[in-house]
Amino acid sequence: MSKDCILTQIRKSKPELVGLPIIPEFENQTGDLTEQFKKSLLLVGGQAIEISERDIAQKVKEMFGVHQLTACNDELLSVSNIDTYAIEDPRELRDIDLAVLRCRFGVAENGAVWLSDADLSHRALPFIAQHCVLIIPINGMVWNMHEAYKRISQDPYNGFGVFISGPSKTADIEQSLVIGAHGPKSLTVFLTTSL
Repeated sequence: MSKDCILTQIRKSKPELVGLPIIPEFENQTGDLTEQFKKSLLLVGGQAIEISERDIAQKVKEMFGVHQLTACNDELLSVSNIDTYAIEDPRELRDIDLAVLRCRFGVAENGAVWLSDADLSHRALPFIAQHCVLIIPINGMVWNMHEAYKRISQDPYNGFGVFISGPSKTADIEQSLVIGAHGPKSLTVFLTTSL
């Protein structure tokens, strides 16, 4: 059979086009959005702390000490002791103890936080650091992933992005959960309130 004959048969056998499914609008959940976020994050091994913007730097120092190699994407917080924007090769980030990253928003149903390219000097930073602190405004949360994807579609920074929920973990080895197996050993989310 010739190529043209095969292609003609394929065109004749094409199924009818079917429209995309209609995705229903999911009504907002009832209850406390912040409390749901905290519970969801706790279930995946992380913790959420409500904190005032002015107290962030002090809380980071209390929780992680001042001798850590710390990278931060917000120079106003004055917790960083390394300029990750000056580093060209992301492999040089391998000794970062703590990444403190201001993020876009969180998702209450699963404790996930959205982090985009616009928030990062290197994509590897939230995955290579020993500990990770993510900062979101307390009013910067949505109930579920449907709302999250709507919000992402309105974000002008639509390159690389990732949802992070809890520290790294695996349960492959002898069916026991290991936290910090291949990435951050801890994840803390600061839910910030006004000054």
